[in-house]
This record gives sequence, structure tokens and C-alpha cells, in this order.
Amino acid sequence: MGDKTVKSARAHSPAKLNLFLAVTGRRLDGYHDLVSLAAPLAWGDDLLAEETGNGFALKCDDSRVPRDGTNLILRAAEAFRAESGWRSGVRFTLEKRIPVGAGLGGGSSNAVAALRALNELAGGPLDGAGLLKVAAGLGSDCPLFLNGGPVVMRGRGERIEALPAEAAARLRRRHVCVFKPDFAVSTAGAYVMLADRAPDAYLPPAEAERTLASWLGRPAAVEEILFNTFEVPVFEKFMALPVLLDRLQSRFGLAARMSGSGSACFALLPPAGGPPPQEIGALVREAWGPSAFFAQTSIA
Repeated sequence: MGDKTVKSARAHSPAKLNLFLAVTGRRLDGYHDLVSLAAPLAWGDDLLAEETGNGFALKCDDSRVPRDGTNLILRAAEAFRAESGWRSGVRFTLEKRIPVGAGLGGGSSNAVAALRALNELAGGPLDGAGLLKVAAGLGSDCPLFLNGGPVVMRGRGERIEALPAEAAARLRRRHVCVFKPDFAVSTAGAYVMLADRAPDAYLPPAEAERTLASWLGRPAAVEEILFNTFEVPVFEKFMALPVLLDRLQSRFGLAARMSGSGSACFALLPPAGGPPPQEIGALVREAWGPSAFFAQTSIA
């Protein structure tokens, strides 16, 4: 008897950066409204999906990633099955590079990679609107990964608008260093810290929209739009974050911010003549210790 052919699909699962993240207030449903300019990176995880007889299973090379029903890949699979009616089983293998608890959208990106892979295996039963519906039900960050380029996020993150071509071109292929200390920041905890400081913690919606519109309407560098509401409460609790960002600014003149709710941060490299990435990495580990995560990549 010959070997049974295994049907499989691969999907890249990029990290993201929030270049502009304004949390504008708390909603009646308990979520928060935001206005954010987010961009996927060239770097991230990779997911293999192999069709099997029944059920869903997950393997991962990072022991910190849960393999039970709390994992967004497996939740995405169940949601895809419910929406599409496709009944085959799938074994997922995740090559994990994006740190857990970093504010880089790793779990959400993994979920969307799973949706893409499943849709391919199933022969494309869901169109773009169907995939967006499932993604929005999985988490606020998920829909941005369906676009494939820089986007503006509104609402709780589910309303996605692609950037105009000229503005997107200002972001794409900009080199960036991403780094994270050996501790994570809970997204839910960060929102609680914001709510405890309300209403002063939030950026008024009209101000957020004016800031974004001003940047989109002129040929401004990405450094001019960098902002993150979460930095005030998170930096108060985790002083190691602002201390390093101040050092990167004073020593190298780099524009450095925190992404999402943290704890990962990033530094944009100048288009030409900037410091070697290895010097930036050395400063990161000098400040945060040898276990600090560091990667060099670019905006996709």
C-alpha cells in the first residue's frame, strides 16, 4: 500500500507594531474604543496546518504557548468550522518567534494564520467578509492581520481601514528593532490601569482623529505620529521600559516607543546612517539583562 497523501497549508504569521495607539474611552460593553495606526512586520511566526481524520491538535516549539482550548489557533479552528461547516480535522505546528505577552499581536496573528490555512485546505468556503466576521469574533487585534499592510483600527479594533498608498509607502520597508524584557504585561491589566485613571488617561476621540488626519494629509515621517496611551500607566509600574527608551534616544537619537500594551518596545532606524543594530542590541541587554529579547526586521 502506498503512503496516504497529507493535505497541508502553510501561513506566515507576522508580528505587528502600533505606531499610533490612542485609547479614547471605555464603552458600555466593557471594551475600550481606540484609534490606532498599526503595521505588520516582515518577521513573525510560521504555521503549518495538516489535514487529519478528526479533531484539532497543536504542536509548538515554545513551551509557554498553551495547547488547550485557550489557544487562539484552536479557537480559530472551532470558529472556522462553525462558520464554514467544514468538518475535517487539522494538526497545527507552530514555529514560535514572537514573544508571548509582548503587545506584538502574536496570538491574534496566529489565529488569522490558522483561518487562512484552514480556508485554503477547505477549498475557500469563506470570502473576505466571512473571514473578517470570524476574525473579529476572536479578538480585537485579529482583523488587522487580514489586510496584509498598514491599517487604521477603530472601535475596539474590529473596524479596519487600509492606509492610502502614499502613506503606506512611508512605512513600508522601514527598518526597526524590536525588543522585550523577560517580563510580560497583561493586556487586561493594562486596560484596568487605564480605567483606574479615567477620564484623564484617555485621548479625546476628536484629538486622536485630528492627529491621525494631519499625519496622513502631509508627507510626514513616521516618527511624527508615534504615540501610545498605554505608556503612562505601564511606564509608571515598569520603570525599566522608559529608562531604556530614554537611553536609546540620548545615545543614538532613535525614536523608540512601546507597542500595544507592552512589554515589547521598538526603535525605528534612520533610513541611512543609523547605529549598527548590534550596538542597539548590546544597549538593550545592558539595560535589561542577557535574557532580553531582541530582533531586527522591517515594516512589511
